[in-house]
Amino acid sequence: MSTAIALGVGTTIGSGIFTSVGAVAGAAGTPLLTILAFLIGGLIMIPQNLIYAEYSTAYSEDGGQFVYFREAGWPFMAMFFVWSCWWASDPVGIAIMGLTVANYLAFFTGWSSVTVSVVACLLIIFFTWLHMCHKHAGAKWQNFITAFKVVPFLLLVLAGLFFINGGNLEAAPVSSSAAAHGGLLSAMIAGIAATTWSYDGMQTCVTMGGEVKNPKKNMPIALIGTVFVVTLLYVLLSVSAVGLVDIDTLAASDAPVAEAFSHIPGIGSQAGNIAAILAVIVVTGSLSSLIMFQARGEMKAAQEGYWWRSWGKIDPKYDSPVISMLWQSGFALVLVWATSIQDLVAIFTFICLLRNALLFCAWFPLQKKNNYHPTFKAPGGPVMAILAIVPSLILMVGELSGIISGEVPLFSFNPISAGILVVISAVPFYLHWKRVNADIIEAAEARRNAEIKEEVAEEAAVQQ
Repeated sequence: MSTAIALGVGTTIGSGIFTSVGAVAGAAGTPLLTILAFLIGGLIMIPQNLIYAEYSTAYSEDGGQFVYFREAGWPFMAMFFVWSCWWASDPVGIAIMGLTVANYLAFFTGWSSVTVSVVACLLIIFFTWLHMCHKHAGAKWQNFITAFKVVPFLLLVLAGLFFINGGNLEAAPVSSSAAAHGGLLSAMIAGIAATTWSYDGMQTCVTMGGEVKNPKKNMPIALIGTVFVVTLLYVLLSVSAVGLVDIDTLAASDAPVAEAFSHIPGIGSQAGNIAAILAVIVVTGSLSSLIMFQARGEMKAAQEGYWWRSWGKIDPKYDSPVISMLWQSGFALVLVWATSIQDLVAIFTFICLLRNALLFCAWFPLQKKNNYHPTFKAPGGPVMAILAIVPSLILMVGELSGIISGEVPLFSFNPISAGILVVISAVPFYLHWKRVNADIIEAAEARRNAEIKEEVAEEAAVQQ
């Protein structure tokens, strides 16, 4: 359970929070709305993680979201989930995390951009080797680095709370925000949407559901515990940030956390060094966790016939998905040297919200499945599922607002057009794999049907 919580917390608290505080402040527009955006952004994760907890106790196997879509009878969505992760978030996230750590190290060393890229690649290679060839040591490392990075993060945030300037909390709205023009609801939605990158990662442990001890007991605890730990830290950080520095400065800063902490008496002159050290610790933990769990998605898809066959192999010596990990990290190494890597992240929010909405819709057909026997049931049943779906839809509408209003051309590089391209490109590959991997798909279905019959027979025997 500790590793599952460490994986969720360690993945979530990463590079995103070091930049998103300023983005959320600029979108929300006021100190109060900024704090509320982080609070509500965390609260709307509770219904989602409760549904995830139910899913994970019904299907305790590697693959997470792929498995849930598959069992709902939506094979294309199962494949699309992994496809969108591959192109929109997984290797891209690893590359960005590696570059972030290297760039913060360069704060002390003055490395050139080429050296930064080389160091980023070396970090990716090291953690790939660790989690690929030393699986259990990698899990212990993940527990350690999560605790090591959360403690100083929390201490620094708490220190900031003692030096809040009350006047900053009453500052006028950021001029470019909707709040400045009376659009408080629009500003709130924009602020919550801006927290998406920061909160993503809470459900990462479900991807390794088959490797968690006693998952039917520990997965719900890990998923719900992660929500409360991360939300508490982020809300405290947002209170500290908007209280230490005025909202306009925070929204305009490229390093909002360092900017805020520079106003703490006694460490102001060292705020850059402290923020850089903290960033290295925090983002290193996130880089490690991404490499640890993400390859399991492609591995599962390959084992079910909806990906390249070789990616589904488990190395008998290391007990890890070596091929999938090598491809994932290899792609990340290429992206490290891409000049427009930040552009790839633009589709993240839209794709994430789309996947979430569809995944929680799967709750309804899953209820009718003969093999759906979760040991944990989300309180409220359909109400909780709807509460998990609706916020994602609302935030998606917010993301679509530029397209709807005509301010952003559809046929240009933007999150929506890029997201549509990812969806469309998935179709021919899905049809291809259905044809060439028909034997794997048929065998996997036969195996699952046999398992279902065995479970039914065991239940009947118990009842007798």
